Amino acid sequence: MIDAQKIRQEFPILDQEVNDEPLVYLDNAATTQKPRAVLQSLNRYYERDNANVHRGVHTLAERATAEFEAARQKVQKFINANEAAEVLFTRGTTTSLNWVARSYGDAFVKEGDEIVISYMEHHSNIIPWQQLAKRKKAVLKYIEITEEGFLDMTSAKEQITDKTAIVSIAHVSNVLGVINRVAKLAELAHQHGAVMVVDGAQSVPHMPVDVQAINADFYCFSGHKMCGPTGIGILYGKRQWLDQMEPVEFGGEMIDFVHLQDSTWKELPWKFEAGTPNIGDAIALGSAVDYLSELGLENIHNYEAELVAYVLPRLQEIGGLTIFGPQNPQEHTGVIAFNLDGVHPHDLATALDMEGVAVRAGHHCAQPLLNYLNVPATARASFYFYNTKNDADRLVEAIMAAKEFFANGAI
Repeated sequence: MIDAQKIRQEFPILDQEVNDEPLVYLDNAATTQKPRAVLQSLNRYYERDNANVHRGVHTLAERATAEFEAARQKVQKFINANEAAEVLFTRGTTTSLNWVARSYGDAFVKEGDEIVISYMEHHSNIIPWQQLAKRKKAVLKYIEITEEGFLDMTSAKEQITDKTAIVSIAHVSNVLGVINRVAKLAELAHQHGAVMVVDGAQSVPHMPVDVQAINADFYCFSGHKMCGPTGIGILYGKRQWLDQMEPVEFGGEMIDFVHLQDSTWKELPWKFEAGTPNIGDAIALGSAVDYLSELGLENIHNYEAELVAYVLPRLQEIGGLTIFGPQNPQEHTGVIAFNLDGVHPHDLATALDMEGVAVRAGHHCAQPLLNYLNVPATARASFYFYNTKNDADRLVEAIMAAKEFFANGAI
């Protein structure tokens, strides 16, 4: 069970006022806050163990290396990778997707091949494929979305063909709040000889993820959206592909031997991790994995479902408020995008901030989706396990106050 009131005491940043109001932080889809356990882990590394990894034989270097590789093993268990060597440290989801497009894509995609994504993808899961398609003269195709905001599986079956080389889809939409059937998409991709890439930025922090059960060839996510630091993320890849792929960055750490005219690479996973890695943040990501594992991802998922079941019907009662994605709370994650008639999303977000309620406004790095929905921008509230029903009440009250202000010029 999740006791959000008790948990909040472990997140010092939540205990503050914004514009003379207690902070209600509802921008978790952009980045989550960090518990003391993660902050202390980061401090402990720099205060006690700060040294480079894999290179030194002195005590600090050995301690740092042990903690760094232990973090990799924690991630392996967290997502049920087959082995730790399939877990690569990157800067985040964006870097992970770019590595796949540049390394796997350049090696295996041929002229005339097809790359299939969807209209609901984050820019990080669009632009690398656009660039790959240009480099290789491949065709980029889009799976359509149903009127309710779900990925259209009929469209998916039409778009994924024997010409498809790569299918890359978000596990959870960062705007529509839907969970996509990535295991079914992986099955479709594999039937046609394609690989399945999953953007897990919005899924790994909120629900149990088993990359082997999904049968993803690659799975990408970020530390900062799961109570970890910024600047650290993960690329999971099946060994059968990683062994065949070339690194995209070169230098120290990733080499086996450097000759005058050629070099050879280390074994997995280190052949992809050139230079001094982000050691402290990787170790702190391991602490975030420990923290989330102790809470239980199933518990987190169920608690967020309770919050959505509480707040979504209340939002639906507000006249002039359009909510994007499924209208059934049981089909909607804690990401809720909305617009208020006659009020620009940025103005609405500013008004909510004056009430101490932090939401995101803009295109959420999903311009093709917003164009598809025929809106320039939306406001977005996104919940996490440290949010409470009181936070939901404050959101509703702040929207009502903003509606009154923009209608009558006063609160």
